[in-house]
Amino acid sequence: MTYTVNASILLTDLPLTERPAAVAAHGFTRAEFWWPFAGPVPEHGEAAAFVAALHDAGVQLTGLNFYAGDMPAGERGALSQPERTEEFRANVAAVVEIARETGCRAFNALYGNRVPGVPEAEQDTVAVENLRWAADAVAPFGGVVLVEPVSEAPDYPLKTAADALAVIDAVGRENVKLLADFYHLAVNGDDVAAVVEEHAADFGHVQIADAPGRHEPGTGDLPVGQWVRRARELGYEGLVSLEYVQSAPDPFAWLPREQRA
Repeated sequence: MTYTVNASILLTDLPLTERPAAVAAHGFTRAEFWWPFAGPVPEHGEAAAFVAALHDAGVQLTGLNFYAGDMPAGERGALSQPERTEEFRANVAAVVEIARETGCRAFNALYGNRVPGVPEAEQDTVAVENLRWAADAVAPFGGVVLVEPVSEAPDYPLKTAADALAVIDAVGRENVKLLADFYHLAVNGDDVAAVVEEHAADFGHVQIADAPGRHEPGTGDLPVGQWVRRARELGYEGLVSLEYVQSAPDPFAWLPREQRA
């Protein structure tokens, strides 16, 4: 397998600019992040410091979320919310700048929670327009926009692979793909094995965690390894992201060091 570490859910005891070195110290050479800045556009010097930390550690940035709002407060994206289009598109420009500095090519576009009082059809129309905007912005350098079903967010409308695939079809861009987070899909009751069988070759990205608990593989009941191996057999050639909450002193003890880089 080719792994990447999500250093926005792991290694969070460290400041942002120290996490790439920690990823390297654990034997990995790739990392991904949720949007790591407070606002849609980084403050002066923030992006440069982030990029420098990656370069200094010799860690390749493999994925970056678009701005998703205040995630600790429950927000899960801005792109479907009509009043936030300008905010989202300003963030796309900031993401493109970081991508050009780092070689990052995968960008997770969280859809956004439903906005009370705004017709759902209007929110979906805005989402399609903004996803097209983002896809066109990253296309010149081979970027892919990822659409993800999410669990534990009642107002987030994309809960199954079918929900996300319907949006992807509506967008109609070849570089917009499904982010198959096996944890979210399983927790939401989706048939993950069937999703793998039907769509693995078209996955844009895979993320893993066990359930219950969203911890390391082997701590719960999900056949995560089996799903990943089957996805590989069916043509998925991308990275496997370790996107889980640490439950042991060494969050990577389950994975032999020689398999990490």
